[in-house]
Amino acid sequence: MITLDFEKRGNKTLTDLLYTSIKNQIRDGVLKENEKLPSKRSLSQHLGISVITVQNAYLQLIDEGYIYSIEKKGFFVSDIARHLKKETAEDARSHKADHRESESTAAPLTYFADFTSNAAVPGKFPFGLWSKTMRQVLSSENEKLLKRTDVFGTLELRRAICRHLKAFRNMDVSESQVIIGAGTESLYSMLVQFLGRDEIFAVENPGYHKAAEIFRLNGVRCEPVNIDEHGIIIEELQKAAANIVHVSPSHHFPSGVIMNFKRRTELLEWARKAPDRFIIEDDYDSEFRFIGKPLPTLQSIDHNGRVIYINTFSKTLSPSFRISYMILPQELAAEFSRKLGFYSCQVSSFEQLTLARFIEAGHYEKHINRMKNYYRSLRNILITGIENSALSKAFSIREENSGLHFLLTLNNGFNARLIQEKWRKEGINIQLLSDYYYDKKTLPSTESFVINYSGIKKDSVNTIIQKMSQALN
Repeated sequence: MITLDFEKRGNKTLTDLLYTSIKNQIRDGVLKENEKLPSKRSLSQHLGISVITVQNAYLQLIDEGYIYSIEKKGFFVSDIARHLKKETAEDARSHKADHRESESTAAPLTYFADFTSNAAVPGKFPFGLWSKTMRQVLSSENEKLLKRTDVFGTLELRRAICRHLKAFRNMDVSESQVIIGAGTESLYSMLVQFLGRDEIFAVENPGYHKAAEIFRLNGVRCEPVNIDEHGIIIEELQKAAANIVHVSPSHHFPSGVIMNFKRRTELLEWARKAPDRFIIEDDYDSEFRFIGKPLPTLQSIDHNGRVIYINTFSKTLSPSFRISYMILPQELAAEFSRKLGFYSCQVSSFEQLTLARFIEAGHYEKHINRMKNYYRSLRNILITGIENSALSKAFSIREENSGLHFLLTLNNGFNARLIQEKWRKEGINIQLLSDYYYDKKTLPSTESFVINYSGIKKDSVNTIIQKMSQALN
């Protein structure tokens, strides 16, 4: 059974302590590949901690690939331990001498290039402007910083978000519709509480596993619905008997599909036909479209109050920046206040007021434009490098000039898993598209690799492509 050393907790939260403990036991081989982990409830009772603490630790481990879940069966250790870089005895002695760390401290899982991570590129965050804005808030908003913030969040940030959405996505929303959350995970959990655990949630197949895991961990039944080159297939959605559907129409992860306008109108028509049907629109990657304007959001063309819009600042600022928001239809916002108004907002007033001022001063818009130019350049360097290398003989590139990932589709005659293993041995971690399918019966005939390049440095691209090419030999 998994144990915790509370004496070594330090400043860590219980979630971080449990996450680190399980991760280290996987790395050290104590927990074996495909071994079943305790259920959330049994582990929480054994350790004397809350179920939500176990849930959050498991979600983090799933997100990083250490464990996986099977519906109605539980949680299991993945095969990630086989890909860890082992530390030699000499390395360990050097590590201990240099850092004076405990012998039980495990080395982090590291890759030369990790295309599965949503990490931000170092050196691009506007620390100077952010710290200046923080000081301004401390000097001018000191009384507001001490007041309790209701479940919707500070009025200042909600107003700033409304203006931002009008300017960037042509969305007409009021601050009364905006709810601030500590990451999309917390918003998804609140939605389950609000909409009801007895509802069936449809998710895209393939799709963003974390959203589905959160729904399931909150007791919701999830039904995978296939997508095609235009987005979620409406005929299959109708067969799923779901009333709630989660989609990412702007740039689907992981396929990269952009839902066309016809399919968007069909999806809205599906929702309109029943009073308890709703669409959760995750506007993932919408800020990073490199050619032309993005298609309108489902929320902006919804005239029946059927769309719940969700977005985050984690992608544009930093993954550690845990501020997200959702836009509810007016009628739902009033009902949300009645049902869940007793909650407090999970994001500190200090962070909210700082971000609000950062947006209103125009700093956020300028930052997005800088990052857009950087990622456009990085994407072009990557694609050009692949096209001019030996990789072009084995792969074709599938991308939509949008978002921070694209696909490398493997030509016939190559073994995808073998290539993946070779790349990992070279220090390059890339996920297969098939890993994101819930229903393995619907796998595509050709395999693809998901190139999520948000955390890759420009000056490492040539080395990365060289290593990837050599592994094909």
